[in-house]
Amino acid sequence: MSVAGSTSLRLGLIGDPVAHSISPALQNAGLVALGLPPSYTLWPTPSAELEERIASLRAPDVLGANVTVPHKLAVMAYLDEVTPLAQQAGAVNTIVHRGGHLVGDNTDVPGFVAGLLVTGLDMANRAALILGAGGAARAVALALSEMGLEQITIANRTPERAQALRDALAPLSLRLIPSDPQALGAALPQITLLVNATAAGWLPGEAPLPLALLDLLPADGLVVDLTYRDTDLLAAARERRLATLDGLPMLIHQGARAFELWTGRRAPVAVMREAALAARAART
Repeated sequence: MSVAGSTSLRLGLIGDPVAHSISPALQNAGLVALGLPPSYTLWPTPSAELEERIASLRAPDVLGANVTVPHKLAVMAYLDEVTPLAQQAGAVNTIVHRGGHLVGDNTDVPGFVAGLLVTGLDMANRAALILGAGGAARAVALALSEMGLEQITIANRTPERAQALRDALAPLSLRLIPSDPQALGAALPQITLLVNATAAGWLPGEAPLPLALLDLLPADGLVVDLTYRDTDLLAAARERRLATLDGLPMLIHQGARAFELWTGRRAPVAVMREAALAARAART
């Protein structure tokens, strides 16, 4: 499908809920910067309406869509093709429409890699601890393995879910530990990259682990929270003079990769970043 010469093409974000998303701000800024005609909007979609929504993407005026929770896994059943990366990640967050053929891809993995590189910190030989064992944790583990990290530990409240993640990502060598304070306290002195891939911490007063445990991290530790806002975890890490990174760089770079898949054009990342920062500031 050609973007140039088309006057009314559509893109959107499929999920439930989606009202909080700043993806339209960054995507539309990129489209306007390149003079491209598609518009990107929110497509709130309850689970009962997912099949119908995906079928609608086959319309000639639709370039594709992003997919967010809770549909990243369920959406695979309604697509014509799923890329090897999306299969390995166990999640589709980007759908590309190619002449009636719907292809599911995953841009979270390269987005997380690019987000880490933004820090300018050396990632070589870091030992990582990922909090959580869901889809986000799976993408993070894949990304870190791609970057060459060999020491990756998963901490999760449900041992069975952590084991399922390790099984799904074999032959990656993932270490599993409980997420109780004692196990975390024993692990953290050797950890130089702590990633919160859980939903805990979005609201003030929440944290994915007792914040006092951050005292155990080495001075060169980097604390990452996939939430694209400031959190109690990040604030506590900064108080301890640890390097921090929120989820906004990952959002920007996964969005830029999706932009390129839809349009075939290089994404104007700087423009998209400024739009995302402005959209986030307007909501805080």
